[in-house]
This record gives sequence, structure tokens and C-alpha cells, in this order.
Amino acid sequence: MHKTELIVALDTRTLKAAETLMERLEGSVKYFKIGSVLFTAEGPAAVDLVHRRGGKVFLDLKFHDIPNTVKGAVRSAEAMGVYSVSLHLSGGAEMFKACAELEKRPRLWGITVLTSFDEYNFFRAGYRCGIAKTVKSLAALGLANGADGVVCSPHEVAILKGIHGSKLCLITPGIRPAAAGDDQKRAMAPAEARAAGSDFIVVGRPIIEAQDPAAAAAAILKELK
Repeated sequence: MHKTELIVALDTRTLKAAETLMERLEGSVKYFKIGSVLFTAEGPAAVDLVHRRGGKVFLDLKFHDIPNTVKGAVRSAEAMGVYSVSLHLSGGAEMFKACAELEKRPRLWGITVLTSFDEYNFFRAGYRCGIAKTVKSLAALGLANGADGVVCSPHEVAILKGIHGSKLCLITPGIRPAAAGDDQKRAMAPAEARAAGSDFIVVGRPIIEAQDPAAAAAAILKELK
């Protein structure tokens, strides 16, 4: 049976808050996302915290630059021992290939289209092919140039599974147990994302902002089973 793993987003502003959250989730969650909020505030100490507590780090800094610069950033991420890193697939084939050719590297997860976009705002940003077609194109580019997985909304998972099967790991933010009315435009419930074929779901605010984060995480894990 297909297994979907939970990644909890440590989108806290301090290391202390992140550690408190990890203490509450101890024993139930293995993977943690460190993004620009916590990493900008605390730097590599955030990665060290997760490792000290036995977790695995998805370093979600969405690298997007010239190939040599991103290659250097991925090399530095490898030195920190992270499980995976995110890179914008719109950075192009050469950027991805430069990182994939490193002798030692974390898993490379390519960003397709941010889950904060709906079709209207995607068009306003200058994209003319629509979200689904753009996601398919970027995923194919990633697979051809060494990506281990792609980050997309759960709405595109079934499409990509149908095209690529298990060749690409699919990581899906935009997970909401209930309608939240926030900036996640292409969202889906955990059980729906699992049914579509998500390999990892990334959940932040529904757990972080819950009165009981452990209970919120437990409810999501129950849905995934």
C-alpha cells in the first residue's frame, strides 16, 4: 500500500519555539521542514536542532540562481547533513544538472508552481500556459536533469503520477484538514492528498497554530493511514 509521510514545517521565528514544537511532536514525526523564516533567524543552528533530536531535515530555501551559485549552496547543504533541499525548476536544466552531478548531495526536490497561485494570479504573473501544463513541463525538466522529486500542489499529483509513476517523489504543501481561508489557493485534505499519490505532505500552520500540536499531528497521521 502506498505510504505518505508527514513533514512538519518548523515555520517558527525562534529556535526555542521550534524546539518546544519538536518536544510536543516527539515520537510521532520524523521529517521537519526548515524554510526561510527559521533559517534566516537562526541559520544552521536550526538544522543542528533537528538532527540532535533525531529528525531529518527538508531544507526548503528554494534556491534559484546561476548554476555555479546553486551548486555551491547544495554542496553547503550536504555538509550540514540535510535529507533534502528545494530548488526552483524554473532555474533551468543547467542549474539542476550542475547540482545533480555533485558526488555527494542531498535529495534534490524541484519547485514547480507555488501553492499560493490560482490560475488568475498565475496569469497576472506572466505565465501563459496554465498551472497544470506548466507543472507537467517543469516536472519533466526535473526528471531529465537529476531531480529526485518535485514539489507541487496536491491537485497536480494524480497527473504527475499518471505520467511518471514512481520515477519522481511527489512532495505536496498546501495541506489543510479543513477550509482555512488563507494564502494556500490549491489546497487539499491529508487523506485526499494520500489518495492522489503524494509521497510526502508538508503541514505547517494547522499543526503549529493548533491549541494542541501533538493532537493535530496525530489526527493528520491517522488520516494518512
